[in-house]
Amino acid sequence: MKFFIDTANLAQIEEAQALGVLDGVTTNPTLMAKEGITGKNNILKHYVDICNLVDGDVSAEVNALDYDGMVKEGEELADLHEQIVVKLPMTKEGVMAAKYFSDKGIKTNVTLVFSAGQALLAAKAGATYVSPFIGRLDDISTDGLALIEEIRLIYDNYGYETQILAASVRHTMHIVNCAKIGADVITGPLSAIYGLLKHPLTDIGLAQFVADFEKGNK
Repeated sequence: MKFFIDTANLAQIEEAQALGVLDGVTTNPTLMAKEGITGKNNILKHYVDICNLVDGDVSAEVNALDYDGMVKEGEELADLHEQIVVKLPMTKEGVMAAKYFSDKGIKTNVTLVFSAGQALLAAKAGATYVSPFIGRLDDISTDGLALIEEIRLIYDNYGYETQILAASVRHTMHIVNCAKIGADVITGPLSAIYGLLKHPLTDIGLAQFVADFEKGNK
């Protein structure tokens, strides 16, 4: 399973990269604004800066809602760097744009997916990634992980190559459970990834090892 980090913060991306497990980055206008990145030129430059920090795919989201606008923005984003993946909304126009970019060999990430039917359409259009938002489903008392299972079954039934990118991952158990049910990728905060490191028995055991070493080497 690939690990992406969902942020526009360069320091966090560098930290995740240094850990040695980072496979890519997802971003969106909200995350850009959170880091104070505003204005078209600054945003485009920031995408390039992110690409220069990581080895894998970097999802860059279009702002247009119409097909022509998505194509224009997406082409501009794709021209920025070979690692850019054009991020498109799950709408009729977004699916059409995903097909357009797929035919041109440009990677896409269809986002804001909340149903298996939406994920099926994205795969039919040739999307590279589909992003079901499991945390947002959990927020409204709907099982986000069950959606991942449904999409996995459908994709496996028909051999779709679209990768399931579990988005809106909130915590460490989301990551573990996504791994159990076959998500191809997760994207979430660095804290959720670091959570995988933690176990009290590891801490206790390490403390004991250190104590025993100090006793025998005084």
